[in-house]
Amino acid sequence: MSTAHMQLSAFRVTNFRSVKDSGWIDTSEITSLIGTNESGKTNLLLPLWKLNPAKEGEIKLLSDAPRKDYNAYRTMTGKPVFICGRFVLSEPLAASVAAETNKTADQVRVVEVSRDFNGNRTIHFPNAQADSRIDVAAMKAILDEAVADISKAGTSGKGDEALKAELLRRLREAGTTLDGFDGPIGAEEVTALQQSIDLAAIKSASARSTVGPRFGQLVDTLAEYAETFTKPGPDDNEDVIKLVIEHLPAFVYYTTYGNLDTEIYLPHVIEDLKRTDLTGKAEARARTLRVLFDFVRLKPEEILELGKDWDEKQGKPDEAQIQALNEKKKERSVLLQSAGTELTTKFREWWRQGEYRIRFEADGKHFRIWVSDDKRPEEIELEGRSTGLQWFLSFYLIFLVESRSAHNGAILLLDEPGHSLHPLAQKDLAVFFENLSGKNQLLYTTHSPFLVDADHLDRVRAVFVDGAGLTAVSTNLRASTSAAESKSIYPVHAALGLSVSDTLFQGCRAIVVEGVSDQLYLSAMKILLISAGRIQPARELLFVPTTGAKAIKTVAAILGGKDSDLPVVLCDGDNAGAILAKTLKDEMYADAADRVILATDVSSVKDAEIEDLLPHFFLGPIIDRYLRGPDESPFSSDEKAGGIVQQVKAYAKKHSLTLVEGWKVEVARLAKGKLPANAATDSTWKATIDMWQTLFERLMVATPTVAGAAARG
Repeated sequence: MSTAHMQLSAFRVTNFRSVKDSGWIDTSEITSLIGTNESGKTNLLLPLWKLNPAKEGEIKLLSDAPRKDYNAYRTMTGKPVFICGRFVLSEPLAASVAAETNKTADQVRVVEVSRDFNGNRTIHFPNAQADSRIDVAAMKAILDEAVADISKAGTSGKGDEALKAELLRRLREAGTTLDGFDGPIGAEEVTALQQSIDLAAIKSASARSTVGPRFGQLVDTLAEYAETFTKPGPDDNEDVIKLVIEHLPAFVYYTTYGNLDTEIYLPHVIEDLKRTDLTGKAEARARTLRVLFDFVRLKPEEILELGKDWDEKQGKPDEAQIQALNEKKKERSVLLQSAGTELTTKFREWWRQGEYRIRFEADGKHFRIWVSDDKRPEEIELEGRSTGLQWFLSFYLIFLVESRSAHNGAILLLDEPGHSLHPLAQKDLAVFFENLSGKNQLLYTTHSPFLVDADHLDRVRAVFVDGAGLTAVSTNLRASTSAAESKSIYPVHAALGLSVSDTLFQGCRAIVVEGVSDQLYLSAMKILLISAGRIQPARELLFVPTTGAKAIKTVAAILGGKDSDLPVVLCDGDNAGAILAKTLKDEMYADAADRVILATDVSSVKDAEIEDLLPHFFLGPIIDRYLRGPDESPFSSDEKAGGIVQQVKAYAKKHSLTLVEGWKVEVARLAKGKLPANAATDSTWKATIDMWQTLFERLMVATPTVAGAAARG
């Protein structure tokens, strides 16, 4: 958890671009804003950045105000609030605020900071009332205690006796005044008490009087209560406002649009950095360049000046002039080399997934960034490296320079981070965010399931466009009747599916099959064989369906990448399956050919498919009931006539029946439900059960691939 003085616990965006009112959006160490493109995710981060930008982040009414309201806002003197952040103060800061306001630390622990389109900030402590109230019973107790003490006090003469009687009279009158109030009393009532209990009454007391000091003590107590009404509340206390603003976290915003270019033409940079009318990508890139030259500690103009060659129009240079030019170029080279070394060191401390070396180079009017690492020692321009590295390096420069003064407390706002990264690199990025959040709170937008942590779905907020065309935010991650909201939460469901699949595959033997019908049949066979004691698999057998023979190769490669151990593949024995099996054995499975199995390896049926591993006397009637053909010509399969699937297709064509997509799956569901529990002991099923046992023994004992064996060994 960050050690900053103020932690962002929630924020609310109003009247900003497509956001009318986001409502309070709770935040944690990491907060994910997910949604489709154009849902308005960026319009939630930008106003938060502008609450207190580390650098830049100017309010631009023309582009930031809702278009329909711009004309009205433009003429307003007091412009609307567009962002409010709710923060929790650290213990020391809460104690400092409490000391300034006569409040408890708990009352001032939460503060809300808002900003309007004029740039004005206001603070509000929602749990601290601006005006204190005093319980009337407590005040009566104070008066009663004073009456009791003075009544018991001794006197030093007739003058003191008279004073004692006068003081008691005034106290009892004050008590009578309090009897007229039922609830808490405020400033007006306390002032009335002060007037009725007049300090002048004890001025005539003798130096030896014991009643005078006790009465003076009561007067001081009332004065302290009265002071609580005159002292400004925390919302109006200038010292408190200054204290909160001083400790308000800086926000660092970064978008991929700001990625650095490889070759930077200095004259264009100088021109762009002077412009104030840049927007969108141009503005983001100019900002990153400004940060880059800030880090290098050289202005583009200085780099140009230090690298100037002699102007031939001035005649031939003398030795001193040549030496001066060379010294300038040498100085530039040393400065750039030093900056490159510093960035290399700092970047390695921050991003530990590669030993990168960064070098800055200036050549005439050009500025270049070169990168190398241990795996690729030759220097390559930044643009020639991965988009992911360009993003990390550019973001790090923004983060390093802009949050320099508040490095531990800065809150990071990342717009679509790593969207161009490979999915595995995106998962690494999510881990990186987890580490980064130890010092810096982080909010990011995404539509990628690989950047959604399925273990922390409480951090996810769905962003979508509501019926009025405005940006809306929800913590509801369940399927919704709203199409827009359902689309926005799709990455969550995808991430959850990926997480579940990761869990399922742990410790399992994956077997890739051509379709869902194959999965259903094989799962039923597995259960029956285990129940009958025919097989005892050491690892769970998990059948992974694909969308046909063409997809098997891709799925096998993906699953093989999980633990470097290629899965078993079971193909139909038709022409497509046979071609696929040969290709796999020649290429990907060259070292583990026995992991590629054809249905024809265990079935005598020509071009056998999984359906042909069941007896025709069992499957034929089920198919007939499903097809509902002519009563006078029911479907009847012939084991000698080839594969049953081809016989079904021929029957349907002959009788003009339509085989809907997925018919094989429906038949498999019916067959699985009707598979007899006693099949393993039924003599009519013996040949079939023996064939299944042969198949599953092959599925279980196929040798590991070389890579997989090495990974486990």
